[in-house]
Amino acid sequence: MSALRPLLAAAGLGLGIATVREPGPRPAGPAEAAAAASMPARRRLEFLAGRRAARRALRAVGLHCGEIPRSGRLPVFPPGRAASISHSAGIAVAVARAAGPGLPLGCDLELRPLPRAAARLVLREDEEELLDDRDEPFHAGSRPTGAGWTVTELFSAKEAAWKALAGTGTGLGPPRLGEAGEGPQGLRPARPTGSLRDLRVGPAEDGLCVVRLRADPARAVRVRVVRVGTGVFGYVLGPSPGLGPSAALI
Repeated sequence: MSALRPLLAAAGLGLGIATVREPGPRPAGPAEAAAAASMPARRRLEFLAGRRAARRALRAVGLHCGEIPRSGRLPVFPPGRAASISHSAGIAVAVARAAGPGLPLGCDLELRPLPRAAARLVLREDEEELLDDRDEPFHAGSRPTGAGWTVTELFSAKEAAWKALAGTGTGLGPPRLGEAGEGPQGLRPARPTGSLRDLRVGPAEDGLCVVRLRADPARAVRVRVVRVGTGVFGYVLGPSPGLGPSAALI
């Protein structure tokens, strides 16, 4: 994961990484402590790792942040701070952006590949032509341009996009499939549950993809998915052309 720092830095994003195995994980303040106290042991470690990853991502773009409380399952950042958090297989990652607070922000780490049979839970018929004929990947690093996408890649692209679009008045809440992780949300009412099938993914230039809200195609983000070991990491680069930053406010 650390090898991806230059790639994300070129996109104006800071990357933070933490693991559940780091010694002596401690909450950064009373709100984090209270949230962690009610969690099972493994979830507590994941939660604290995610908070550390978020603070490290913010430091990577020159910002500092103390404790990060939550509202429901969503982290609440102080004004001028935002990060998107994801967990997989004991590793927490986060991305943050220093400039452009109105720009979309989202990431997703998937270190456990999904089977091809999961495609029907992620995609609709008009997206299935994007699938690679292979069962699952692959070699680490940037994905080859023009190659088909695996179910895991498309899942990660949609998860990252979901977090970026969830605060734009779309009515999106935590999707039914998988664990949505944590996005850069402030205090807001709980939103209804939805499905990743409510988003449509399509190819874009340079191996990127564009993910749109089916109910409002003007709401769209560009996502890059890179391969990490036997898994993938997806992150939002920004709004798709034609979508103004004000419509993508997080």
